[in-house]
Amino acid sequence: MFIDKLKPFVARYDELSSLLCSKEILQDIEKMTSLSKEQSDIEPIRNASLDYFKVLDDIENNKAILDDSELGELAKEELKELEAKKTRLEEDIKILLIPKDPNDDKNIFLEIRAGTGGDEAALFAGDLANAYMRYTEVRGYKFEIVSLSEGSVGGYKEIILLVKGKGAYSRLKFEGGTHRVQRVPQTESQGRVHTSAITVAVMPEAEDSDIQINPNDLKIDVMRSSGHGGQSVNTTDSAVRVTHIPTGLVVVNQDGKSQHKNKDAALKVLRARLYDMQEQARLEEERAKRKDQVGTGDRSGRIRTYNYPQNRISDHRINLTLYRLDAIMAAGLFDEIIDPLIAHHQAMAIENQDI
Repeated sequence: MFIDKLKPFVARYDELSSLLCSKEILQDIEKMTSLSKEQSDIEPIRNASLDYFKVLDDIENNKAILDDSELGELAKEELKELEAKKTRLEEDIKILLIPKDPNDDKNIFLEIRAGTGGDEAALFAGDLANAYMRYTEVRGYKFEIVSLSEGSVGGYKEIILLVKGKGAYSRLKFEGGTHRVQRVPQTESQGRVHTSAITVAVMPEAEDSDIQINPNDLKIDVMRSSGHGGQSVNTTDSAVRVTHIPTGLVVVNQDGKSQHKNKDAALKVLRARLYDMQEQARLEEERAKRKDQVGTGDRSGRIRTYNYPQNRISDHRINLTLYRLDAIMAAGLFDEIIDPLIAHHQAMAIENQDI
């Protein structure tokens, strides 16, 4: 029964409350932090469960007096409200019962790379990066540019942003994949529409405890920086290339003037990529056990088309089309796409869990 799924959360919350008051736990900071986080995580489902139990009791109490000559009509009216509230709570609880993605609260590395389309792809990579930067402001997140490689006529061949904020991964994890743009390039003299593509990777920022890197598995090279960075960037060996020998992953960072800072940034990106590889393998294993859902971070799939002549943005995973591409890009209004993606993901998760 639905109610049987909720009782353990209430019991565990009460158990955690007792444990967190015990002398033994109060003297163990690490354990106390772990239990406090667990309690915080289950508090929403516990509170919703208590509300649900009360509504069920109120429904039974009102049913018991339906035949009362004085209170029957009042009970009938209240039952309508209670049944509606019961339905709303059940929908909310179904979402709360979906297992939480362990990465949802993490910061992310957002990596945007120009693909097919040459200069036009680089220009669109710049447009999309700017739109994501505006989105971080809309959501109250912070971002910093970790590294970038500029295109020959503008935009970026590649740019990596570190987006910081609680829930950054939960909001942006569905952005990973191939983004296709259809528009007339700035360099097109005859007004023909061209199709270009870029790829986006969304990687959780990994902690040291998330992924272990053996220093002996790393090859670190320093070199003269080139391109973006100002006059002095080319005069010192500040650029750093880190190669992870077992996987062949290579990260180059040359954005800062400090070799130490570039090395630190490169290692953070490498750690995120290795963790992302680990997570992709885990997700593939999970997908094999259930019906197909909205993918997170699959670089091979074309997920979205930006058609400028029609002012249209289409997400192919949920057949969503909006004719306000200009407003979405100008103001970073990606929630208009992200909210339906999350709702679809939740609906699929509920269906597959048989909640």
